[in-house]
Amino acid sequence: MISLKNIYILFFFVGVFFIPINSYEGIPFLGEYRFDSSIIFFFISALFFTIDYTIKGKIKFPYKNLYFQFLLVFIIWIIISSLLNYNSIEKNYFKQTTGINRFIRQFIALLILIYIFILSYNIFTNFNLKILFYKLRKVFFISFIIVVIYGFLEILIIHFHISILEKVIYLFNYFPFTDVYLDYNFKRISSLSMEPPFLAMFLITIAGWIFSYILTNKGSNKYIPSIILFVLTFFSGSRTALIVITLQFIVFLIFAYRVSNKYKKKIKRFLMIIGVLVILIFIFNGKSFVKAIDTKLSSLDFKENLIKSTSNRSRFGIQYTSLLIFKEYPVLGVGYGQQAYYGRYKYPDWATKDNYEFKLWYLNNNVKSFPPGYNLYTRLLAETGIVGFSIFVVLIGLLIYQSILLLIYREETEKTIAIVLLISFVGFAINWLQIDSFRMYGFWINFALLIVLLQTKKKYNIAE
Repeated sequence: MISLKNIYILFFFVGVFFIPINSYEGIPFLGEYRFDSSIIFFFISALFFTIDYTIKGKIKFPYKNLYFQFLLVFIIWIIISSLLNYNSIEKNYFKQTTGINRFIRQFIALLILIYIFILSYNIFTNFNLKILFYKLRKVFFISFIIVVIYGFLEILIIHFHISILEKVIYLFNYFPFTDVYLDYNFKRISSLSMEPPFLAMFLITIAGWIFSYILTNKGSNKYIPSIILFVLTFFSGSRTALIVITLQFIVFLIFAYRVSNKYKKKIKRFLMIIGVLVILIFIFNGKSFVKAIDTKLSSLDFKENLIKSTSNRSRFGIQYTSLLIFKEYPVLGVGYGQQAYYGRYKYPDWATKDNYEFKLWYLNNNVKSFPPGYNLYTRLLAETGIVGFSIFVVLIGLLIYQSILLLIYREETEKTIAIVLLISFVGFAINWLQIDSFRMYGFWINFALLIVLLQTKKKYNIAE
């Protein structure tokens, strides 16, 4: 007989598998979660988990863990700062939504992620650490394979004009939560994700897990997943993914090379393989390769992007506005979820002039969706003040520092897990510079995994 525990564990891992798969019309009543297919399975898992623990006993909370305490303090400060701003929140009204309604919806959205973190933690405590690591990695890898298959079909169709494959890729319309779309205009691939930024978020999430194959597997095959990850990142057209994953890879090389002689040999071999591949590319198609690299580097030009790109003017304009709000309300902020109510009066002319995005969406009261903050850190400064911002940033810094300690002082399997956590937390921390949502499931899953890892041994654990 299948137990409730087996059911909620199964649905949790199915949810992990579906993290990158969201290219469908969505479920409107789920709000900001409407496009996330994985949330459906996390909800089902959470339901069975709650029923099971209601019958059998209490839900486990890592109360003694310093990082969990930081998280609780952060949540408490959000409530305090919003209560102290209650008079203004009560008067806020924009896009047919009151300030109180906006706060409640945003706070519930955050609590959902906290509960996924608690769910992850409780599930992970049922497993041996090594089994858990390989099980999680296997699920991420299977998901990655599906994303790669679709992504490479996109590349062959859009960039290499192999139109006969269109019949093959449109079969993915029968795949759950997927509507096939080919971007012939901008030639950016998004695979099974709704847009290239969502694909980028997934690639950043799994980078550490994919790189870990280099450390744990034998034979030349262990290098292939990492090479494919970079190819997919390159063709995604996401500047963020290209920068972040490159930085993640540099972190991986530095720490893997320094902490273990065994890892050092594998890193040397991988760099040799990359070197050979680059030489072969230059020999057979060097001109096209140089042109492609030059195009990518040109796309990173900040000044050019700000002048020519409407979306980038919107992005930087909104981030700049958040800093203006913070300057005016430095300690408490304006209350959680309230940024847009104040921002609509402060957007700079250089961002709004001849910018259809503000006219059609961000300042249009008939469009109920709020303008994104485009940067979690500037959003927190505006909404929770320097206090809330500092609590969250210190938490991220501690998670990274703790991962480094574990990487240096633990045994081999734990070192591998620690380097995955380090790479992941670095990636999440950088990626939050261009999105304003806590809705990065990988962060909460890795957070729970770190706490479980810390509980295996007390040595070099600064969180107890």
